[in-house]
Amino acid sequence: MGRSYGFLLSILCASVGLTAADWNILNQKGKHRLDITLKNYCESWRMNVELHNIREFEVVPDECTEYIGKYMSSTQYRVDSERAIDECTVYLSTSCSLEGDGKDAWIFDIDDTLLSTVPYYKKHHNGGEKLNVTSLEEWMTKATAPALSHTLRLYNDLKGRGVQIFLVSSRREDLRSATIDNLVDVGYHGWTSLILRVQEYKAATRKQLINEGYRIWGIVGDQWSSIKGFPTAKRIFKLPNPCIMFPE
Repeated sequence: MGRSYGFLLSILCASVGLTAADWNILNQKGKHRLDITLKNYCESWRMNVELHNIREFEVVPDECTEYIGKYMSSTQYRVDSERAIDECTVYLSTSCSLEGDGKDAWIFDIDDTLLSTVPYYKKHHNGGEKLNVTSLEEWMTKATAPALSHTLRLYNDLKGRGVQIFLVSSRREDLRSATIDNLVDVGYHGWTSLILRVQEYKAATRKQLINEGYRIWGIVGDQWSSIKGFPTAKRIFKLPNPCIMFPE
């Protein structure tokens, strides 16, 4: 009896191990009455990146790079991004009691928030290649990243309301000149401060601003690492970006 139980247990363990190793969502076709396609799989992967369920990935799954590339160039990406910015505007208009004393503040990330890196990632397999920081920074020095028009609209709205704008980015300090040139060339002007290389210190930067008396009404960023941590703003707004995830 004991030997039979042990034999059955070993078979079960081997079966579980094989199942775990070989599991792929595309193999689930027909199960649970689902007819799963590659598009379903890639859309589910993208959505779970945005929901912060999938974390710290290094590359987009190879089978999804074409889908992600199409998404980042699609009307749906623009609609998703513009909806997030529209929600910022609604919040700003209905829930922010701006005092107009020079201490109302808003924080923006830069890459894929104010400036788009999509042209770079199009040349690098739409996130399917492991990030080469040297290559990305060489591209940044060219200062050719296009503006995200919906975020530029919010940026100008905030300026018009007298809100102090802080740009907080993990770009290195030696990219400051190229970053300023790029921002100005595509229409961003009049920010209060540009704070660079603070990926791990973004929460500390917010704490410093609060200690200086600023009321941070909102943060807009495409990375969870840009908006998480305490202290935080009164509201945070996440823009879509399934191409890359920076460590938290």
